[in-house]
Amino acid sequence: MPGMGGGGRGARVGARDDEVQRQINAESPKIPNLGKRIAAIFKPYRLPIAITVVLVLVTAAISVYPPLLTQRIFDEGLFPASGGVNLEQLVWLLVVMVALLVASNLLGIWQTYLTAKVGNQVMGDMRVKLFDQLQAMELAFFTRTKTGVIQSRLANDVGGVANVLTNTVSSVVGNTVTVIASFVTMLLLSWQLTCIAVVLMPILVLVQRRVGQVRARIATATQESLSEMTSITQETLGVSGILLAKSFGRQADESARYAKENANQVELQVRQRMTGQWFFAMVQVFISLLPALIYLLAGLFILQGMGGITAGVLVAFTAVQSRLLMPMMGLLRLALDLQTSGALFARIFEYLDLTPAITDAPDAHPVDEAEIGLIEFDHVSFRYPDADPEDPPTIDDATFRIEPGQFVAFVGPSGSGKTTIGYLLCRFHEAGSGAVRFAGDDVRALTQASLVEHIGIVSQQSYLFHDTIAANLRYAKPDATDDELREACRQANILTTIEGFPDGFDTVVGEQGYRLSGGERQRIAIARVILKDAQVLLLDEATSALDTVSERIVQQALDEAAQDRTTVAIAHRLSTVAAADRIYVLEAGKIVESGTHGELVKLDGLYAKLYAEQSIAATLPEDVKNDPIVMEFYT
Repeated sequence: MPGMGGGGRGARVGARDDEVQRQINAESPKIPNLGKRIAAIFKPYRLPIAITVVLVLVTAAISVYPPLLTQRIFDEGLFPASGGVNLEQLVWLLVVMVALLVASNLLGIWQTYLTAKVGNQVMGDMRVKLFDQLQAMELAFFTRTKTGVIQSRLANDVGGVANVLTNTVSSVVGNTVTVIASFVTMLLLSWQLTCIAVVLMPILVLVQRRVGQVRARIATATQESLSEMTSITQETLGVSGILLAKSFGRQADESARYAKENANQVELQVRQRMTGQWFFAMVQVFISLLPALIYLLAGLFILQGMGGITAGVLVAFTAVQSRLLMPMMGLLRLALDLQTSGALFARIFEYLDLTPAITDAPDAHPVDEAEIGLIEFDHVSFRYPDADPEDPPTIDDATFRIEPGQFVAFVGPSGSGKTTIGYLLCRFHEAGSGAVRFAGDDVRALTQASLVEHIGIVSQQSYLFHDTIAANLRYAKPDATDDELREACRQANILTTIEGFPDGFDTVVGEQGYRLSGGERQRIAIARVILKDAQVLLLDEATSALDTVSERIVQQALDEAAQDRTTVAIAHRLSTVAAADRIYVLEAGKIVESGTHGELVKLDGLYAKLYAEQSIAATLPEDVKNDPIVMEFYT
């Protein structure tokens, strides 16, 4: 039995390794001119970068000079040709050396400040640009993309390039200048020893390039794994996810799912850390052995009377050599970091290059307020972008007209296209054919900001931020006064409830408003829409998730909000729209019936059937009404 257990564990490890390798082999996004685009993000900060470059050049020049002073200290101060110790020259050279070191460190502090500031500002700019880009994307993008994946691009990918952004300029310039200056100094001291010291450098550069390619692939796989972990966290540790897991007793399964992805992440992190370690170990051995080799060859040269090598030359050469090899090592590491970060930059630019499917036309104009409330659908059809082309459209040749001030409802079975009508009106989706008109203009000719400014939306699951009631209300009108908040809440039939809370309007509602009841959340959402004071009200199944008592209270608030406004109600419960001026009945995306409640009941079609089923459901005992399976049949 122990053998079986060991084999099972080995199989699991093997499967995890296979998954990790599959992620590593996955293609990274291909971004044209990636290097130029990375360089372009530094363009707004040319002045501080220029100052940084100057500081780096000065610091690099200063750092090379002490070894030359060392030669003079030995040859002119400690062991001058005249014999004895030249104390005056020795003290002078030591004072100069100390002054140079102090100056170098002071300049280094200024340089570090500038590079840190520029790097973090660039990183902040990238975050804001990425956030703005995501804000501009159409609704369909968010319905097909996990929220955790989006969060990971903003946090993990941008954060992953932080080190490169803050250190690239100073590292490249400083190390390059130091390498060049050290190489020239070494040539001046002894060209023979210099040739020996740098003979293996080209091989190191070639090996580094190969290591960088592997690390770039691993970095991409690591970020994909981080995205998945963020998605799992976002889905399962939110209030809704926790409630779902607890309701079905799936906490252990969710923990196992997270643990599996975490194991992948650990393996990828280890691989990324270890990739190149053999290479750098080889470089370190080479650096450690090189001084010994130089001393040996210098001894041979001295014995042969070649090269004019003195003790001062040898000490200075080995000092300069160390200043050459460490910056060279730094450049090799930086090259690896750049190759690794290139994969992260590619993932960032992949999102920045997305083109929103819905944008303002070049000649878009604001809504004509004289015609506010007039809504027309003219032979509108719509199919979701990821839908099967063989399937019927979600909305099929819809034509209707809503006059200003009318109360119009759209009803029908689940999946008939009711909510999509509202999304097309707000231009959250773009009609595939036909025209959606608002206030007499095709919505494609209007600015999106102007369009949504005149539409107030109350949905089935109205979203509240984890903030105070007042902050949630002021999301609609940031400069609203306390009196305006109170009046909006009075109209929404929630003022008395809020004033009954110990903290009143300063009550924190909790994640997604879970500290409030469903009816309270909806009434606060209605108050928020009233505060917006839009002339068109879109009610998207605003009471369908509420119990009977809450529905009645919220419906009163909706009736108050709908006064003197054009109201479009998308409803599942027909009792909430019986008083509508006109009701449109949808089935499979088509408008199959229209009329008033009385006319549609007499027509004895789909609406009459739905109404009869819901009327029967209303007479059922309370315990049956609370059975979701039974009520699903009726509603």
